[in-house]
Amino acid sequence: MSMTEDVPVHLRGNGAPVFEERTITDLKVTGKIPVELDGRYLRNGANPTTGMSDHPFFGDGMIHGVRLRDGKAEWYRNRYVQTPFIANPALDILDPSVTLDMACSKANTHVVGHGGQILALEEGHFPYVLNGDLDTVGPTDYAGRLKGPFTAHPKICPTTGEMLAFGYAPLPPYLTYLRVSAKGELLQSEPITVTGPTMMHDFNITENYVVFMDLPAVFNLDLALEGKMPIHWSDSYPARLGVMPRNGNDSQVKWYDINPCYVFHPMNSYEDGDKIVLDVARFEHIWKDNDMDFPSPMLWRWVIDTKTGRVSEEQIDDRSAEFPRVNDAVIGKKHRYGYEMSMGNAGFGEIDAGAILKYDRQNNTRTSIELGRGRVCGEAVFAPSASAKSEDDGYLMTYVYDAAADTSQFVIFDALTMAADPIATVQLPRVPFGFHGSWVPASVAN
Repeated sequence: MSMTEDVPVHLRGNGAPVFEERTITDLKVTGKIPVELDGRYLRNGANPTTGMSDHPFFGDGMIHGVRLRDGKAEWYRNRYVQTPFIANPALDILDPSVTLDMACSKANTHVVGHGGQILALEEGHFPYVLNGDLDTVGPTDYAGRLKGPFTAHPKICPTTGEMLAFGYAPLPPYLTYLRVSAKGELLQSEPITVTGPTMMHDFNITENYVVFMDLPAVFNLDLALEGKMPIHWSDSYPARLGVMPRNGNDSQVKWYDINPCYVFHPMNSYEDGDKIVLDVARFEHIWKDNDMDFPSPMLWRWVIDTKTGRVSEEQIDDRSAEFPRVNDAVIGKKHRYGYEMSMGNAGFGEIDAGAILKYDRQNNTRTSIELGRGRVCGEAVFAPSASAKSEDDGYLMTYVYDAAADTSQFVIFDALTMAADPIATVQLPRVPFGFHGSWVPASVAN
């Protein structure tokens, strides 16, 4: 595909899709892969089979994975998730008959391991199950109990092993809370009353609560009929946070007003006495002027005072960054450390100088691994060391794209020291920009 002005910005450079599904076992490794790492680093992304998509969110799901075992990188694989769009590329994701078919997922946003399964996720439809070689098993509706969409951002409780989730929809019920057991059984499906049909990309959990983010990105089905992104910014829709007990119901949700904004991704949330603390990557708005309107996101902290009913809002940093993560062992618990990726001063789809940022929320400091001009990373995923002595004792994994060489690397950094030089680097073919991923230990999904 020629890189002309006719090609959307999200499909230029390292946004351009790759079409060949590859298995590479003879991988060049620099440094030493920690022997304790036994599992798969997996990352999902939108990779249109036709080479073209009208929006960054509309491409077909492709998983890029590296299998680590015994200090070796056994393989790199990239595989399309075999959804109906692969069999029939002519399907239109904005056609209501397609959108409302829960098996018609793009499966392009996230990939997680839970209940012995690997799940490829997209927020409008059923999850897709993959096997350990990244081949598609098929969609799951949890033995018929899942009736509607399933979020791309479930939270797996480190204490109970439950997977807490939700689904949102343009038609009632607009929001449904979902709770899946550690064994992978859907235990609860609870409709939640919200003001209207909004895009709720992510949510939050604490040890006792879930926190919904009801924000002003609102469905407009007329836009879908015009073939456009069917969501737009509303200046009149109230921005609220809804707090509900994790095993609760709609009548127990308490709503707290906040200033208008949008959050795709929180870093983490936890309880602090009568308060609930949330660290989030906050946008002033999205899709206000057009469907590529993304202001720079910044790290903010919200503190919900459940006694006074008020929420304090504080900007933490003025360096633009997104895709926040924590050590999975502290999800829903008080975290000291969090990690984000920065694209430098690049516009959407452009290449500047990337970095991995580490926030110490106890000392209110930020450190970084600066990748250098022409090198950018994806979301940094944390994996603990075998004998971790602190929350940040472990590894940060991601794909790094080198624009000069037009190739990618799988890199493992030391999360404790944030040393600039990776512990290990695995040379790969070009891995296009993508969305979210996970370290899935062999003990979770073999």
